[in-house]
Amino acid sequence: MAIGTGRDVTGDQPSDRTTEAIRDALAGRRRGRWTFLLFAGPAVISSIAYMDPGNFATNIQAGAKYGYTLLWVVLVANVVAMVFQGLSAKLGIVTNQNLAEVSRDNLPKPVVWLMWVVGEIAAMATDLAEFLGGAIGFSLLLGVPLMVGMAITAVITYGILLFERAGFRAMELIIGAMVVVIGLCYLIEVFIAPIDWSAAAIGLVTPHIPSGEALTIAVGIIGATVMPHAIYLHSGLTQSRAPARNAAERRALLRWSNREVVIALAIAGLVNMAMVMMAAAAFHLGHSDVGEIEAAYKTLTPLLGAGAAAVFLVSLIASGISSSVVGTMAGQLIMQGFVGFRIPLLVRRLVTMAPAFVVVALGANVTDALVLSQVVLSLALPFPMLALVWFTGRRDLMGEHANGPLLQAGAIVGAVIVSLLNVVLLLQTFGALDGWLPG
Repeated sequence: MAIGTGRDVTGDQPSDRTTEAIRDALAGRRRGRWTFLLFAGPAVISSIAYMDPGNFATNIQAGAKYGYTLLWVVLVANVVAMVFQGLSAKLGIVTNQNLAEVSRDNLPKPVVWLMWVVGEIAAMATDLAEFLGGAIGFSLLLGVPLMVGMAITAVITYGILLFERAGFRAMELIIGAMVVVIGLCYLIEVFIAPIDWSAAAIGLVTPHIPSGEALTIAVGIIGATVMPHAIYLHSGLTQSRAPARNAAERRALLRWSNREVVIALAIAGLVNMAMVMMAAAAFHLGHSDVGEIEAAYKTLTPLLGAGAAAVFLVSLIASGISSSVVGTMAGQLIMQGFVGFRIPLLVRRLVTMAPAFVVVALGANVTDALVLSQVVLSLALPFPMLALVWFTGRRDLMGEHANGPLLQAGAIVGAVIVSLLNVVLLLQTFGALDGWLPG
């Protein structure tokens, strides 16, 4: 699959059949209750960014330290994610270009080169966190050294990436299966953990930040939710399917896309809420110091049993592998979109894996490395986010599908708030706000 070309260059029959079925549905020749499944895929793949190992760490900290208090933050973050993933998909459907290509064609060259470099760094930082997450999962599950877990993760993710050659549908189904695994794991967890559902309901609808440390975690949840690579990738995934041939088809594709975004991101949001609730039920009373993935696993075993701990690791491994695959796809799209240059898949995979192997080989603290990767993402996020708002608000580019005044205002507010929160996160990370916030 060549993301960004507007077509599937493999000529693969399953993808061709899906494209024909989509055409029939758009023309009204195919109807039925399962028709919406034809349009499912791009948002499902993008939703993995909201269930990656970075989310695991942040949500565990939120639940362990503050119980159900910060659930409302997860809800707000999810709404912001829906808006921007919807805008990304709309840009791809209307222009038949991804965000990187639109930026290349409409922005000054120096800005384009800057966005490309920052985007590539963001893709590598994203993959560092995701790759390490999968490696930690295998290491704990199999009782092997972290380096062995990394090797296993590397082989599996590369094998999955080879399915790109089979067309867009194969990759959508594989990633979709991973989403199902993660969702089922946390469905099991919420039944195993003794969750206080009334407290969870109150935390979901009652905005409250109890301390400066809680603000740090809340900023981490929101600031790291809208991921740079997901914004770029979603706009490209829509091109590989069935580009609109007329205005009517474009409007229909947008309707289906918006529905898929809401459903896929709602599922991702529920998974994140389940993570917080599980951590709150298991750790908040008596183990509130649990803040790392390894500690969470080791503490779960005596508290909720080996089964709960194993389910937790399965979800972590599925998250790490699938998000690492998606991160590599995004890196390829960013390079191809900005500079028109595509490198072999194996080389791309080796480049994105290299930082994680270096971190482990040097004996660096894995948690510190994950924090550093989030700092890098915080610096990179405003570029694609603000560009997306700018482009989707332009009537000369989007025509009748340009953002209306209310949506544009909401998107601008969301982009500014998330960007400011990332600034706060950076200042907190480097201790610049010490003494300014209450304990």
